[in-house]
Amino acid sequence: MVIPTQWSNYIDGQWVGSEQMLGVENPATGKQIATVALATVAQAERALQSARRCMAERSLIAMPPAQRAELLFRAAEEIRKVADAGAQVLYLENGKRLEDARDEFMEAARYFEYYAGMADKIEGVSIPLGDDYVNYTVYEPMGVSVQIVPWNFPVSLCARSLAPALAAGNACVVKSPELSPLGMCVLFEALERVGFPAGALHLLCGLGAEIGEYLVSHPQTDQIVFTGSVATGQRIQQAAAQHSTPCVMELGGKSAAIALADADIANLVDNVKAGIFFNSGQVCSALSRLLVHRSIYDETVAALQVLVQGLTIGDGGAEADITPVISAGQQAQINALCQAAVESGAQQIAGQDKSLPDHGFYVVPAIYAVQDNQLPIAQEEVFGPVLCIQAFDSMDEALRIANDSIYGLVAGVFGQDINQILYLTKRLQVGQVFVNEWFAGGIETPFGGVRLSGYGREKGQEGLYNYVQTKSITVKLRGG
Repeated sequence: MVIPTQWSNYIDGQWVGSEQMLGVENPATGKQIATVALATVAQAERALQSARRCMAERSLIAMPPAQRAELLFRAAEEIRKVADAGAQVLYLENGKRLEDARDEFMEAARYFEYYAGMADKIEGVSIPLGDDYVNYTVYEPMGVSVQIVPWNFPVSLCARSLAPALAAGNACVVKSPELSPLGMCVLFEALERVGFPAGALHLLCGLGAEIGEYLVSHPQTDQIVFTGSVATGQRIQQAAAQHSTPCVMELGGKSAAIALADADIANLVDNVKAGIFFNSGQVCSALSRLLVHRSIYDETVAALQVLVQGLTIGDGGAEADITPVISAGQQAQINALCQAAVESGAQQIAGQDKSLPDHGFYVVPAIYAVQDNQLPIAQEEVFGPVLCIQAFDSMDEALRIANDSIYGLVAGVFGQDINQILYLTKRLQVGQVFVNEWFAGGIETPFGGVRLSGYGREKGQEGLYNYVQTKSITVKLRGG
């Protein structure tokens, strides 16, 4: 497919160019495929002021909730219409499998459909205060919601925050990732056809250090939603603190799966493939640590070695198991962490015989056996197709190792004994636990972390309440 070579930003209902352009590379070749206009500070200010006018005019707030729901249902329809063409764009700029790129657009449509069903159900309560008073609560939108989207799943993660924000009546300014901005342009082209009120939607592609910082530091930003690295998230929170701007933070992870003695090894191996090798491990909730009961450790290692040996490596258009990582910088970072793992005492037990294409940003899918959970490879988020495996002898030892992390995004348990499973799920210090299936659940289930993995919850009904604030109204009645 031939895609447009120049792309723009969407500001105040118009597609807007810029004097400065940013090149977008195909990770499978390392060659530039297009350019996108780099937003200026003036354009970011224009987007914010347009969003503020939308809130001041109450364009979305005053709209009957059923009408907002209809807009979101229409958005889902428009996104599905562009899923095939959008997938081609996303696959080329992001390196992921073509099938997964299409699934991302379909998931984005599902987010809009799901939150459309909630738009007319944002209901307050009545609180009894006696005969002399009437009290009721209402949920009101946060206001101007600034949303900074990561590069690994840009289309679906944009929809994950954009759909509930719009359902609740917020005006949104979205910053796309520099490494993968084009699929989001396709998404906004679809949303433009829906007919949202003027100022409700804006898309900016700008450098994080300039446009991102400007947006999150702005006194007229009412909310910040961020998915990305811990370091960047902490800088955003520091900026937000200057104006007490509320944030939703979904940051890093180093998630552990615990395989009990009675775990189904074949099922476990299938889930390791999905958990750490899907999207080349570029998933915040990836299964990056595997803790295995010593009684099945050797058998599990042997099965995983067979798995890795059979993984195909190549372009996402060929539906390879391992596709390129997003950039040369990401490739170098992963390789450096793997080299440091060997130097610090980890043993590479799978992947060392894999060969890579001679072009593009590919890394070897690898498994490292560790005996010390303090090794950097067991503590640092690699964000690549790299798994650590470690043996344990008791559930409490497994818990200690799993919880010994600065992160707390997800964890998993594999086994058959429901008593042991529930014992672990209650004690794992994470935002969600998968049992016998990594990535179990869907857009209906709340997602978010604890500790340095962030705070707030996206997805599900709970996710909607990130985008509203409660107002209590009390009326003193006149005496009879």
